[in-house]
Amino acid sequence: MSGQIQKTVALSVLGLMLCGCNLYNRSVKSFMSDPFDEKGKVTYVENEKLYHPSSVIVCRSKQCAPASLSMTKEYIHNSLLQLLQNNSRKKALICEADAGSHTCLENYIQLPVKIGITPGYFYVNSVDITDVTVSKGNRQINLVLNYGVSYNGQTPDCLGSNTIAFAQSTSNIIMEDAGYTCKMNAIGYTSIKTVFSIDYIDLDYGFIGGYYSIGLSGPTYGGGAGYMLIRLPKNAYPLSPELKAPSKNSIVTSQAQSILEAQTPQVPAYMGSAQNTNVQIFPINK
Repeated sequence: MSGQIQKTVALSVLGLMLCGCNLYNRSVKSFMSDPFDEKGKVTYVENEKLYHPSSVIVCRSKQCAPASLSMTKEYIHNSLLQLLQNNSRKKALICEADAGSHTCLENYIQLPVKIGITPGYFYVNSVDITDVTVSKGNRQINLVLNYGVSYNGQTPDCLGSNTIAFAQSTSNIIMEDAGYTCKMNAIGYTSIKTVFSIDYIDLDYGFIGGYYSIGLSGPTYGGGAGYMLIRLPKNAYPLSPELKAPSKNSIVTSQAQSILEAQTPQVPAYMGSAQNTNVQIFPINK
């Protein structure tokens, strides 16, 4: 009888020990290897909070300075619009970067996700700037972006992301979307939402840096936050040629036309100017 009581007490103590070790959050293999290891418990994917910078650095004419010292939000808005318009219909590269030096640490950003019950990683390495427009009566830039995403070595079919970028102040420049969908498994579509808080704009080399937060919801869920750098193929100078109206005086004649004009004799002043360079006019002797 005493042996049965001792067995019951031992089982009770063992149960208390297991509860204290958070067994419900740990795998059997992890517990058997080390029952008291708190690091072995299962970690669940959670979307980290977005960090908002206290100031925005803008680089122009090879000089960088905080925007709050000598710029307005209108200047930042116009510069950002010009930079994005120059890179419309271009592909920009995305990388995980260091917030202090603004240098890439990886050629992509990586997020932990769960595809159904399978753990994996979600990657973003580029973005296609499909369209750039400005809405009337509103200080925001409308973008259509197509992100280059992959997961566990596979490339899903994704829709374009309707994104807005706006400068609320010299220290609050946000780029966010309403969410875009990707077909990442046979169950259904996964919704992906991105928020990008910009703290670095380099107009000379076409860099945009900031803190990002990306969340996935649906059959594939997860996300994360960090610092990324968008590397645009063109800088903000000069303006795109499509934005300038060609002047009549700036039309350059073709090489054949130049040769023809060089071979045409000069017309005397009293005869006036010739309307057609293909016709040679000579004075008539009386």
